[in-house]
Amino acid sequence: MRDVAYASSRKFIWDAQAVKLPTNTAMAMSFYPKEGLPVWTEESTKAVKNALEVFSESTFDYPYPVCISVNTSNIGIEYPMISFNGGRPVNGQISEGAKAGMVGTIVHEVGHNWFPMIVSSDERKWMWMDEGINTFLSQRTMAQRYPEWPHTVPSSIVPYMKGDKNTMRPIMTNADNDILMQMGSNFYQKPTVGYQMLRNSIVGQELFDMVIKEYSNRWKYKHPTPGDFFRTIQEGTGTDLDWFWRGWFFTTDNVDIDLAEVKWFKMQEDEVTVENTVKSGQSGETLGGGNKNATDFSNGPQTFKMREARGAEYGQFLNRLNDEEQRQALVGKNIYQLKLQNKGGLVMPVIIEWTYADGTKEIERLPAQIWRLNEKEVSRVFMKEKEVVNIVIDPNKELPDVNLENNAFPRSGEGSGFDNFKKNKN
Repeated sequence: MRDVAYASSRKFIWDAQAVKLPTNTAMAMSFYPKEGLPVWTEESTKAVKNALEVFSESTFDYPYPVCISVNTSNIGIEYPMISFNGGRPVNGQISEGAKAGMVGTIVHEVGHNWFPMIVSSDERKWMWMDEGINTFLSQRTMAQRYPEWPHTVPSSIVPYMKGDKNTMRPIMTNADNDILMQMGSNFYQKPTVGYQMLRNSIVGQELFDMVIKEYSNRWKYKHPTPGDFFRTIQEGTGTDLDWFWRGWFFTTDNVDIDLAEVKWFKMQEDEVTVENTVKSGQSGETLGGGNKNATDFSNGPQTFKMREARGAEYGQFLNRLNDEEQRQALVGKNIYQLKLQNKGGLVMPVIIEWTYADGTKEIERLPAQIWRLNEKEVSRVFMKEKEVVNIVIDPNKELPDVNLENNAFPRSGEGSGFDNFKKNKN
């Protein structure tokens, strides 16, 4: 199937453009009948050029002398150096959505020259290895060169991830066994979103781009398996990603991080001595008031006392903390305790947006390793100079969270975190 393909017609219109790459120059070409006018003249060769440039920059330079796009009435299919792509106007007119689909198809089919034509994985067995990484890079091409058109983002996979688990299959399923024909979601979109999360939220853009280039060059003209891919990514990033491969590729779990509880504390600033705390049984405990089981911040903070530590509590440590310095560090500070629950089953980083009373915002990121000792629930304490009025988990929807309604605090009410989140939901 990858060996040979051709197209021939005396009615073809032919146009071409040289694409200068760092190590060679390739000719981007288009062949189309008059039925493709005017959109194929305007868009096809430009789409081939854009794909050649972005894929070459992301992996290795396109090694062949030509790259051809041939117009067909529908569908798209790839071969080395030539692809057949659908998309035709009706009476010379084409909708913006149809044009975007046509350009996206051309970019995607050109990308198959890299995956699986050169980085030659077994696409019949592991369809996600070529379609997933090709879709990831073709969607990057669309985002960079055609930002006005929609492209795949993590939220794109949410409808599929919210579906019936009884009909889902993990990504690590042979394509022939996907009897429910969910190939588009499972082998194209879901791997793409996984790579986007790795790049943007887990290992970082620069490091992930470097390791994708490394994988492509290490395995070009060879036949990598899933294990080769996983090991190359982990080796290149120097990061233990076993938790990610296991969850995203081997299960049908989804992302649903619930901001289950928020508590607000402030230290009571009057002096507390060792003697009276021992007599009263106090040990830095909460003194009531405040926001137990609160749904907003309207009741104010709970207060707590800080007592001096007794020497015996340091055991055999040679050094001890300066109690007065610790006390002064807490004076006037707002302390927030967040309880996070993993409702979807997939452990993921936690991205927190804090909105302060003065209107400023701050993004704080916790790595996925916070779930290491308990994959179901964790609590974390944060000390803030300013008073917080809203807290939102994953405000920019970097993760495909299937339930946005439990991502914010306060839960409801005018100006609440959830209401503000809903305004930007789409």
